[in-house]
Amino acid sequence: MELSMEIELKGHIIDSMILPKVLDTIMDLGGDFEILKLDVGKTKKDESYCRMLVRGDERLFRELEKLGAILPEKDAKTEPAPADGILPDGFYATTHHPTYVRINGEWKRVKDIEMDCVIVIRDNEPVCVRQGLVKRGEPVVTGIDGVRIEAPQRPREKDVFAFMTSEVSAEKPVNSTIKRLAGELKKLKDGGGYIIHVVGTAIAHTGADEALAELIRMGYCQALFTGNGFAVMDVEKQLFGTTLGMDKETGEVYKGGFRNHLVAINEIRKAGSIKNAVEKGVLKGGVLYECVKRKIPFVIGGSLRDDGPLPDTITDVMQAQDEMRKYIREADMCFIWASMLHGIATGNMLPSTVKTVIVDMNPYVVTRLMDRGTAHALGIVSDPAVVLPMLVSELKVLEDNKM
Repeated sequence: MELSMEIELKGHIIDSMILPKVLDTIMDLGGDFEILKLDVGKTKKDESYCRMLVRGDERLFRELEKLGAILPEKDAKTEPAPADGILPDGFYATTHHPTYVRINGEWKRVKDIEMDCVIVIRDNEPVCVRQGLVKRGEPVVTGIDGVRIEAPQRPREKDVFAFMTSEVSAEKPVNSTIKRLAGELKKLKDGGGYIIHVVGTAIAHTGADEALAELIRMGYCQALFTGNGFAVMDVEKQLFGTTLGMDKETGEVYKGGFRNHLVAINEIRKAGSIKNAVEKGVLKGGVLYECVKRKIPFVIGGSLRDDGPLPDTITDVMQAQDEMRKYIREADMCFIWASMLHGIATGNMLPSTVKTVIVDMNPYVVTRLMDRGTAHALGIVSDPAVVLPMLVSELKVLEDNKM
């Protein structure tokens, strides 16, 4: 069925490419448009405004709404979930951008926004919920009426995230980028910001874990996400000085050293948990040791390839997701260090407003995470074993200057 609506676009819609994307989408999906009013801002700080009449099907208006188009004001429509974990036909699928729902004439911001979920009205408030947690009879938002999205716009401030918005490449000035990033991080810490680190096994293998532990000691980590693999290596390194039997100093693999990580798992299982191992003096250093000593929460999400696993590892992946969400809701900045599995999982749960830094030697991982439409994303194609110590050094300079 063809619909005809007047839509509005507001903000930095030209230099953020929102207006061109809207026009392309209308034409690509077989729609038609007539621009009724267009006011273009004259300076970088001035916002622009466009009002246009659009004709097309509901699919077209769904896509325009994702781009930030303001549709006619109507209350949102809902239908009850027919059963636990089952959605009504025509349910509204969320993006990770700030989203508002109109209830009884009032626009309300959706709580805990995340991509690929649904909106449920609970206690007259819109809440973003993953499908498996929707309960029978709960009102689920359907259609496009009464839903509004704030699409990400080009950052106006000259921070490191605005500076590094071009194509992902290894040919970028890492030194100057790290200096700018350290300044942003210091500012965030001083303002009481919440910083999450997502860590892959390469951090232990390459020796970057020592710099990460120092970041934690300096107060630049409020939560840590990782997998069973890194957690085991972190413990093994403290007990034997190896990761998967490889000596941390020489890089040589000891004969029979493969047994070390199994012994590490066994020691933690005997203690009952990583926290218990720290308290009993079994674990005396490392990244997770620093987390325990400073009461920094960590989530260890399991996978099919895990050994053991450690008693702290959450083997139910949906349960692990929900545990991560508790801390993601507080996040102001997230670092993803050489972690494709847990990094992409975290990226899919992060709101687009969270500043995200991805450091990986694999350009695919960096590109994949930066293509989420995040408003503030910084991708560095480099070795985290180089970047992490550099970041710590720059932060120490800033800390010393403060004193």
